[in-house]
Amino acid sequence: MAMVDEPLYPIAILIDELKNDDIQLRLNSIRRLSTIARALGEDRTRKELIPFLSENNDDDDEVLLAMAEELGSFIPHVGGVEHAHVLLPPLETLCTVEETVVRDKAVESLCKIGSQMKERDVVDWFIPLVKRLGAGEWFTARVSACGLFHIAYPSAPDLLRAELRSVYNQLCHDDMPMVRRSAGLNLGKFAATVEPANLKSDIMTFFKDLTQDDQDSVRLLSVEGCAALGKLLEPADCITNILPVIVSFSQDKSWRVRYMVANQLYELCEAVGPEPTRTELVPAYVRLLRDNEAEVRIAAAGKVTKFCGIISAQSAIQHILPCVKDLSTDSSQHVRAALASVIMGMAPLLGKEATIDQLLPIFLELLKDEFPDVRLNIISKLDQVNKVIGIDLLSQSLLPAIVELAGDKHWRVRLAIIEYIPLLASQLGVDFFDDKLGTLCMQWLGDKVYSIREAAANNLKRLAEEFGPEWAMQHIIPQVLEMINNPHYLYRMTVLSAISMLAPVVGAEVTCQTMLPVVINAAKDRVPNIKFNVAKMLQSMIPIVDSTVVDQTIRPCLMELNEDPDVDVRFFANQALLACEQVMCA
Repeated sequence: MAMVDEPLYPIAILIDELKNDDIQLRLNSIRRLSTIARALGEDRTRKELIPFLSENNDDDDEVLLAMAEELGSFIPHVGGVEHAHVLLPPLETLCTVEETVVRDKAVESLCKIGSQMKERDVVDWFIPLVKRLGAGEWFTARVSACGLFHIAYPSAPDLLRAELRSVYNQLCHDDMPMVRRSAGLNLGKFAATVEPANLKSDIMTFFKDLTQDDQDSVRLLSVEGCAALGKLLEPADCITNILPVIVSFSQDKSWRVRYMVANQLYELCEAVGPEPTRTELVPAYVRLLRDNEAEVRIAAAGKVTKFCGIISAQSAIQHILPCVKDLSTDSSQHVRAALASVIMGMAPLLGKEATIDQLLPIFLELLKDEFPDVRLNIISKLDQVNKVIGIDLLSQSLLPAIVELAGDKHWRVRLAIIEYIPLLASQLGVDFFDDKLGTLCMQWLGDKVYSIREAAANNLKRLAEEFGPEWAMQHIIPQVLEMINNPHYLYRMTVLSAISMLAPVVGAEVTCQTMLPVVINAAKDRVPNIKFNVAKMLQSMIPIVDSTVVDQTIRPCLMELNEDPDVDVRFFANQALLACEQVMCA
């Protein structure tokens, strides 16, 4: 923009690039609109740039999307909210294009602009735009119009409000299902701006018509309207108008509608209150948990803890738990996985006795599931159960299954077990840990999967932090150091990794006496990967040990590695030597 003093230069560049065959140039031009607007000034932006954009009919959706996004934050460039209406024409055009993401972004930008406009300007400019789109010849315009009513309505006088409600009513009964879907999707936002009297009359009429639509895609979007309208209505009106719709939807012939109800039901419970929930919605939820479509059962199972949090523990045990038991052996692995991801959260809700009697057998069943994701979901949430039943009972009932999973054929399950071990160790205590789980932790260092070996090394570090250096010196370090003689270099590298993690935890004395000699000896390994890892490790040990050890032990070893024929070994040895020099100088 060096020639910005020539007033025609920026707009000329913009026009040239917008007409360029290269889409990237056109995109760059659109994304520089704010820069160009500042160069032109507010007056010329309003008179030249915005009209040009209104006439520009680019055929590439990516360019149109960028334009819709840029215009949403363009009010400062056209002279503030007094002139915000000049931005409406190009966005109105974008609201009619075929590509959905462009229309959605244009509607979003119009909402952003409309919410900042003065009330008089909304009446003069924004409401006529909404009416034009609502009466548009193409369905795309009418779809976009539905998302703008909640911005237009609050500023409208009574006569215009009645007209806007009438236009929305027409959109709810449009011939095109896409328009009716958009009307259903945006009904909650529109309803939030409507007066209570008209909410009960007009809006509820629109809602009832949409819930009885012959297209399931329209009905399923009305489910979201149930929750939104339920929060706006009085409890009595909610029970009269919303509750029958929810119960009806839970038995809808379309599984997609039932799926939406299963996803939203716990929100709907809050809208109707505790008593109708107990009498009407609990039976509806039980039906969804036993639905013949797996997708519906997945959605219902995933919300079981949230739903149980709304109803009483007694009701959950009586009505929901029998379904949960059935779902734990469901024919669909995805249903079982969805249940496993949330079921542990039921323990605090149901209390200790019900957890021990009812939930523990289900946990054990899911821990033995053939599908790894199910086992994984249970393992990762064990701490929630521990808080309720205590570590003694948890270890007696679930520990055998955990030990069995430690050797699971799926490495992600083994990884989840490893990551849970430090938490389990802190809860079990050192004696119990040594007796039951200590051997497992060492076995993982020799796993065939690198991620498991790496996690096992980190696990040893966390255990050393938990139980202290003396425990580490007695139970971990001797066994780790024995593995340095493994014939396979990858396992020797794991040992080095474990040593580097343990060194800061156990301190300088243990490091120098037991671990440093092993590292120095590994510098003579025949594999270059081991040697350059030794160099990296020695560099990491420099801050831990005192300067005498650095000078007498570490530095000579690095000098030797610096003469190695392998270029990588020499590089890392040189890096470590530089670190040595800094320490010696300090």
